[in-house]
Parts: sequence; C-alpha cells; structure tokens
Amino acid sequence: MHTIDIRQGQPDDIASIEKLYPAAFPEEDLLPLVRQLLAEEPGILSLVAEAGDAMAGHILFTLCAITGSDARAALLAPLGVAPQWQRKGIGSSLIREGLNRLKRDGVAYVYVLGDPAYYGRSGFRTETGVTPPYPLPEEYRDAWQSLSLGSVLPPDHGTLVLPKVWMQPALWGP
Repeated sequence: MHTIDIRQGQPDDIASIEKLYPAAFPEEDLLPLVRQLLAEEPGILSLVAEAGDAMAGHILFTLCAITGSDARAALLAPLGVAPQWQRKGIGSSLIREGLNRLKRDGVAYVYVLGDPAYYGRSGFRTETGVTPPYPLPEEYRDAWQSLSLGSVLPPDHGTLVLPKVWMQPALWGP
C-alpha cells in the first residue's frame, strides 16, 4: 500500500485530472466544469491525493457567499477518486484536509450536493435554510447538505451565491 500525500493542486496536474474524472465518473462529463474552475476562478481550493507518482484523487472547493449573510462559505464539488483507490479513505482524507484549510482561512460553512450517506460520514447534514442557486428536484432534497466549520450559528435562510461557472441549471439537476 502506498502512502497517500495530499497537496495543493498545481497547473501541471491537469493531465492527470483529465484522466481521473472520466474514470471516476464514466456516466458524467465533469471535465468542462473542472477545467473552467481551475482556469477561471481565483477563489478555488484544489487538492490532490497522490499515491507515489499516481493521482489517486482530487477535490475542489469554490469560495462563495450567502445572500443576507456576511459569513464566508464554500461549495465542495467535484470530488473524484480513481477507481482503484476508491473505498480506501482517499475521498474522506481529501474532504478532511480541505475543511481544515478552509477553516484556517475563515470559511464558516461548506455546502455540497451529494450522497447523504457518503458526506454524512464527514459531518454534513441536510440543509434546509440556505438554498442552492437553482431549485433542486424533490429526489435531491436530502442531497443538499452543509457543515459548519465554527461555532457561529448557520444562516437560517439565504441563497448560495456562486461564480458564473456554477450558474448552469444542468449542474443542479438530473
């Protein structure tokens, strides 16, 4: 078993990232979103998990705001783990490291649209106050989740304000 190292993503990681996401999500084309986020958004935390010289996983957090609140927030998405490294704690390690870095940088809340069973293991809970930028289909209701990184009470209402790249309805529905 290789040791897993988590580090800040670098511009020369793009070739490995472009192999990782199609392998991790064969039914979903996340590369256009990932490319745009990495190329155009300054408020991005990109982390890579490496096993030796192979990329085992990658995660992005987009800094954002909440209407009616001055709290700093982030959106976790996407998270990809190479198939041969899945179910080995790589995704959880990437999430944990990202949350630690965001907390150090003063981010108060992190939001995610994903599997509640998976993200619940990292402390995420169904979010009912702050809404995503587009209405979610009913079957996604429990998949919209948040995690507080501090002791401040989360906003009880508001909408997540994200960069333009995220303002595509197709990213928020089936």
